[in-house]
Amino acid sequence: MSTPESGGPAGARTAPAPDRRALISDAAIGLVAAGGLRSLTHRAVDGAAGLPAGSTSYYFRTRAALVGACYRRLAELDLADFEEDARPPGPWDRDAAARALGALLYRWLTEGRERQLARFELSLEAARTPEAAPELLRAGLAVRARAAGLLGALGAERPQAQAELLAAWTDGLLYDRLAGALAGTRPAPDPAELARTARLMIDAALAAP
Repeated sequence: MSTPESGGPAGARTAPAPDRRALISDAAIGLVAAGGLRSLTHRAVDGAAGLPAGSTSYYFRTRAALVGACYRRLAELDLADFEEDARPPGPWDRDAAARALGALLYRWLTEGRERQLARFELSLEAARTPEAAPELLRAGLAVRARAAGLLGALGAERPQAQAELLAAWTDGLLYDRLAGALAGTRPAPDPAELARTARLMIDAALAAP
């Protein structure tokens, strides 16, 4: 009997392809973004990923495990975006930080739009599913650690607590622009406007007691 990664009889299994879990997670994220959580089934992910039937359930036995994998992958991609956008040419100052955060928001509202929609959907699922909650927590802590590092470089007195505010405001802005009541009537995202908004959020976070 073959396994999804073996390509041969049992006992002749080779090491799993290093990108197979990412491929499955990416396909699952795309399904959730397009059709919501009702579209997230192991069979549908197999089809979307172009893998043999049973591949997804081999790697992620339960729905909770699949949701956790999606959240882990979302965090990995979001942090990669952060590292790419948050690289000022010189020392951090508030203007440089605002430009970096504005660029990140622009990325997530345009090319990363579907990924962020999936993240909001999956967050609700993780909140209802105790088995998936640890991945949600790990992802949230990783993002907030990056935000705390940014605010600390700007002289924040309480970077961890102030990062909580900045993360909450960032999520609120993304949700409002992507899925809020006025999302369908808003103009296309504008990098300059987002940088100005980011500056307001950073200033407010740094001023928080």
